Amino acid sequence: MRLKRTNKRLLNLMCIIVVAGALVVMNVLFTMFTHKHLWSQQDVLAALDGTDIYKTTTMAQRGTIYDRNGTVIAQDQIAYTIIAYLDESRELNGEAAYVVDIDETARQLAEVLGESVDADTLASTMETAKANGSTQTELGAGTKRISKETMEAIRNLELPGIDFIETSDRNYPTSTFASHLIGFASYDEDEQRIIGKMGLEYALEDYLSGEDGWMQYQRAADGTELPGTRYVGAQAVNGNDVYLTLDANVQSVLETSLQTTMKDSKCESAWALVVEVETGKILGWGSYPSFDMNEHDITQYLNMASDNAYEPGSVMKGITYAAALDSGNYPYNQSFRAKTFNYTYDESTGKISRSSEKTVYPSISDALGRDFGTLTYDEGFIRSSNVGICCLLADYLPAATFEEYLERFGFFQSVDIPFVSNATGVKNFSHPSDILSTGFGQSSSVTALQMVQAYTAIFNDGVMVRPYVVERIVDSYSNETLESWTTEEVGQPISAETSEYMRDLMARVVSEDYGTGHRYQLDDIDVIAKTGTGQIAGEKGYTDSQYTSSVMMAAPADDPKVMVYYVFVSDDIINFDDEPIKNVFKEALVAAGVTGDGESASGNDNSDTWTSYETPSLVNHSLDYANSKLEALDVETVIIGDGSSVVAQYPSAGETITSNDRLLLLTDGSSLSMPNMIGWTRKDVNAFCTLSGIDITIEGNGKVKSQSVKKGTAISAESEISVQLE
Repeated sequence: MRLKRTNKRLLNLMCIIVVAGALVVMNVLFTMFTHKHLWSQQDVLAALDGTDIYKTTTMAQRGTIYDRNGTVIAQDQIAYTIIAYLDESRELNGEAAYVVDIDETARQLAEVLGESVDADTLASTMETAKANGSTQTELGAGTKRISKETMEAIRNLELPGIDFIETSDRNYPTSTFASHLIGFASYDEDEQRIIGKMGLEYALEDYLSGEDGWMQYQRAADGTELPGTRYVGAQAVNGNDVYLTLDANVQSVLETSLQTTMKDSKCESAWALVVEVETGKILGWGSYPSFDMNEHDITQYLNMASDNAYEPGSVMKGITYAAALDSGNYPYNQSFRAKTFNYTYDESTGKISRSSEKTVYPSISDALGRDFGTLTYDEGFIRSSNVGICCLLADYLPAATFEEYLERFGFFQSVDIPFVSNATGVKNFSHPSDILSTGFGQSSSVTALQMVQAYTAIFNDGVMVRPYVVERIVDSYSNETLESWTTEEVGQPISAETSEYMRDLMARVVSEDYGTGHRYQLDDIDVIAKTGTGQIAGEKGYTDSQYTSSVMMAAPADDPKVMVYYVFVSDDIINFDDEPIKNVFKEALVAAGVTGDGESASGNDNSDTWTSYETPSLVNHSLDYANSKLEALDVETVIIGDGSSVVAQYPSAGETITSNDRLLLLTDGSSLSMPNMIGWTRKDVNAFCTLSGIDITIEGNGKVKSQSVKKGTAISAESEISVQLE
């Protein structure tokens, strides 16, 4: 009996299901043939927005660009496009769902959208669309791909007839991260999708862009999809992800440092590259003036690190010396007179000969007209003597041999770095003065990429590797590596023995008191370097108002792992601040694993670690609060004044500071005392002067070795204070 009751219940349930299904089918069939809904009797065709079928594109998501550690550099984000409904019959929940007052709606929209749009233009767009019989319209430039925050602000206005279409836009979280290298992608009205417009975004378009899908459906006048009408023609396929060799920490410090250099040294432009010596991986790439990749406020389109061919100055001397050494034409232990170089030229033999008298050819002198007396050629390199280069090329290194080595080092040809455009430079050997000048970095032009590639051979036992910045392409669905790039040896222009000799010379450039790179010494690791100062050619010859200053650095000295090439154009070739450059180098050493927790590569168990921090905001806080915020930072703090509250700070909040740097805090106290400035940099002293309002005379370069006023002495604006730098 119980079994019969159960069967009866099942039968009833099945009948209900069959009836419900039949009703649904009847409704669909009735709608198809009569264009009316069975229950509501609503005319479907009357509800359609001028067409039976609405076809829409399903946007593919563009691939994400990451740094080597997975930090996002570029990604798609949800954005919104404003639409205005104009059909006066449109209602929602019994209320008008169209733009009732066009002028007032335009005015309120313009208030939220800001300067990017004009109220009259918005109103005109809606009036024109309505006059043409359109039931809805987009509103044009400035109303597409707006942020979520802007969308919500407009939605809160509760404007009738205003709605949003969800779309996507390209976003760059760090805004100025290697902007000329990364470039940008944006929505293209013609293509109706986001495409790469510049830089890697453009070069990697085939990898980053996906394939849009599409679907179609019937919709009512209010834009809603009618049930049972959707048809998916093709699914969207997202683009692939890209991982670069860039290191976000290195890049952050590099961006800050270049900005500081541009400001403090009143530079026209600046650029820099940070490269792993053995691999060629580019850890940092800077080119200034930069731009916000979200705003596209570009004032300088030239990528200075790759597309700018310039006369590099004395950094080229490392190449000239390496050519002489490797070819067997180096005058070991020989001397030359470092005084104005006059010369003659034999066209039949191509021989340049030094002359004791002025000739028809232009005289060549050392920088600032210095007379170094008699020097060995090693000393000539350490002092960066132009005359030494001229004597080397006139008496020992044949021009043809020098030219051959320039080619072997990769100058005047494309570096062929994947996905990055680069200039080739210009070789100028037309006249004897050009040959000599090329030897010390004038006349012929090169690129920063060429220079770092060439120096990998000097730092890497003669093996030259190609720099590269794109590491791998990854499937955004499976995370499978589709394509990758690794270290590529592109020649061995010099022997390991030549490489070692050059590294020894570059070490002395830093370690010797008279070396041009003495200012780049670091406390915890031996650095090798070659500095450069180049004249800039104008329409009427070389200008005296601006110069190219640069340094090529690497460490550890005995086995370089990372290199930094830093260049800027300024009118001051002596008193520029070197701390920003050293900060980049410190962060590069950390990134390359040269310094960090544990023993350093130099073998010093007690070596400090260099860590980067973002300077906290301490102004208008108590000194106790400031001290509590700084406890976790390995930074020396200098308190100026005897007050209890912070009224100014250096560096400013948000700037990058590294361990072993100094953070200066000015308090609201009325009494000031002289700090111990021994070991301070010029930047530290200048910061103290700015904060305290006390002038201090600074003499020399490097770090403070003595001060005229003892620590703890009361000082004021009337105090006469001087410091001597080593």
